[in-house]
Amino acid sequence: MSLTSCHVHFSPSSERIVYVSGSLLKSLKLAGKKTIQLKLGHESITASVKTIERQGHHLYLSAGVRQSIRVPKAGSISYIQGEENEIQLGPLIGVLTDGGRSSESPFGSRSGYIRQLLRMGERKAYFFAFTPRDVNWNQGTINGYFLNSTGGWYRKVVPLPDVVYNRLPSRIAETTSTIMSLRERFIRKGVPFFNWSFFNKSDVYKLLDKDVEALEHLPESVTNPRSEKIKEMLENHQFIYFKPTAGSLGIGIYRLTYHPKRGYFARYRRGGTNVLLRFTNFNSLMRMLETRHGSGLGRYVSQQGVRLIEIDGCPIDFRFHMHKNGSNQWVPVGIGAKKAGRGSVTTHIKNGGQLLTPEQALGRAFGERADEMLTKAKEVSVKLSEAIERNFPHTLGELGLDIGIDKDGEVWMFEANAKPGRSIFSHPQLRAQGRESVNHILEHCMYLSKFTGQGGED
Repeated sequence: MSLTSCHVHFSPSSERIVYVSGSLLKSLKLAGKKTIQLKLGHESITASVKTIERQGHHLYLSAGVRQSIRVPKAGSISYIQGEENEIQLGPLIGVLTDGGRSSESPFGSRSGYIRQLLRMGERKAYFFAFTPRDVNWNQGTINGYFLNSTGGWYRKVVPLPDVVYNRLPSRIAETTSTIMSLRERFIRKGVPFFNWSFFNKSDVYKLLDKDVEALEHLPESVTNPRSEKIKEMLENHQFIYFKPTAGSLGIGIYRLTYHPKRGYFARYRRGGTNVLLRFTNFNSLMRMLETRHGSGLGRYVSQQGVRLIEIDGCPIDFRFHMHKNGSNQWVPVGIGAKKAGRGSVTTHIKNGGQLLTPEQALGRAFGERADEMLTKAKEVSVKLSEAIERNFPHTLGELGLDIGIDKDGEVWMFEANAKPGRSIFSHPQLRAQGRESVNHILEHCMYLSKFTGQGGED
């Protein structure tokens, strides 16, 4: 993406004056104009224009201008030109998250990732982080966290931004009236807000229930199934996954299996170890589940088991980290293959799983057909992301798809996450994909804020 950028400087004058270098003035077609409309985020002022002799694209903002529209810092920044002499600096991009208590890590364990985001965007955009408590709706401002040149945090009050990237970490917090109201207020103010909320497992299947393109890649899934339905699915598929709708990290998941001659089996994780139980009849299996979960079973999903490809007798599935790019298209940016630990219900790394590159996993499973299978899985991941977006009422920019490939080479989606974790990028061979993931977030924020290719550089 080619963007027009300039170098912003601060001058001490208290008047509302913008000094513009000759080449920038010519580029903006402002010769002979006496005033300029300068905008940052949702703040705008009218200021006088004066020419300054200097090579390159330079903008000198007086203290009066800087303080009026709350420009957070000097340096290289993008701009777009609107109508009626309007110049918009930015974009101003806010990352919504939650705070910790440390000044060095104000966002707890997420601080490193947020620092990486702000670093990546600092020459193209005004990138900052904030918590729900930092928004002042009466004044239309946010007391944001910025990074200084040494990587330290400092606070600066800025206008409401051009776009908000939601990385609130708590499912529970997102369902509170405070956060629901916060999201709606941004939308009412015309601020694009992407990654609206976490998905529950059942949400995605409801969304795609009538989407023909997506359904061919979805295993049969039933929310809050009656015991008769569980029995029927076991008889039809031989094994199913029984999992909580709002779960994560594999917690609370059962793999239930039916062998006509040997009975029923339940495999799950308890206290850091894998458990395998055998039942002579179906009613005994259901009594165990009811004893362990009681009314909580109403929040479970029953999902058809798929015979996944295996390495060393252990199933493999894949995390496709999908992003919208600067052209608003879905692309698979990061792909990690997860090999289940022996005896484990899931492939989660915390449960003994192992992270591989997709090439490693598919090479062992498909040999010479590995590239063909990876291409097919990528095409399906894009198709599924487009289907989710088509049926979801809010803006999406990032998805984590849990993808499986069966022994016949068919591609299945088990789950979709609207705020995917980033553990796959810890693999040494996937770190470059991790950086690319961060870059895609920046590019999509630029797209949503309408700061798209303008040509020219400072």
